[in-house]
Amino acid sequence: MPSAAPRLRPARRAPPAPALLPLDPERHAPSAERPARARVRVLDADARVVPHRHPWAQVVFSSTGVCRVSAENHSYIVPPSRAVWVPPGVVHAVTVVERAELRTLYLQERQPGAGPAALDGRAGGDWSGCRVLEVSSLLRELVGQLAETPQAGAPSARERLLAELVADELARARPVPLGVVLPNDKRLRALCEAVIEDPVRHPGLRDWAAEVGASTRTVARLFRQELGTSFGAWRQQVLLARALSLAAQGRPMNHIASALGYASASAFSAMVRRSVGLPPRRLLASEPLPSPIPVARA
Repeated sequence: MPSAAPRLRPARRAPPAPALLPLDPERHAPSAERPARARVRVLDADARVVPHRHPWAQVVFSSTGVCRVSAENHSYIVPPSRAVWVPPGVVHAVTVVERAELRTLYLQERQPGAGPAALDGRAGGDWSGCRVLEVSSLLRELVGQLAETPQAGAPSARERLLAELVADELARARPVPLGVVLPNDKRLRALCEAVIEDPVRHPGLRDWAAEVGASTRTVARLFRQELGTSFGAWRQQVLLARALSLAAQGRPMNHIASALGYASASAFSAMVRRSVGLPPRRLLASEPLPSPIPVARA
């Protein structure tokens, strides 16, 4: 008779932060007349917007501060240089890591999974799932301007042009392979959330496993079964997320490397390049990036 799976002791968890309702989504719903709507909201650290969904796409980013978006069993850290695309119908929640001016963009897609409409009509990859995008300085300003347009009456010519430019800039935004996947298994999820809360509390899997009362082999097997990856590869994504948060606070590269347990900035840089294929200074840019220059077609 096979032995029962060992029970993992719950990892230490911080008390829940105060929950907030999302901005009235129906009031700000996009439509064929207004395919893009934008709102700005200032939230204090540890504030949480409760899980919710709606039948249109959403883009979440901040002009200042850092927030975390949870959606599709993933956790995404969002500094001002990054945004998260959330497709229609996906349950998502937002937690503020440090006081942030949250910018929310609601979009109506031309068709399901099509993503934002580029001005030249070109397709922009798969938009059917959540994705992390680089935020350009132009996109940040466009969303800020769109949020200030009057909401009563028919949209003005200026509002229509802003909406078109927002969609085009989103379609051109470079996707970044970031995001921490979370398991469905409640035992392993508690451990994962503890690692996300403090990824350097223990140096390796053995100590994390001991914290929840399981063997290293058991936890390693659960990672393979639930997430299809090793603990080490999964933890690298957690460390990248923490690095984004530290960079948004203005920490220098050598400080970030040290805070994450790396012996040198060069060792940390090598991990970043292996993980996401980007130089660290581009990945960790704390300010919006220049708008992408399209490659000319023959």
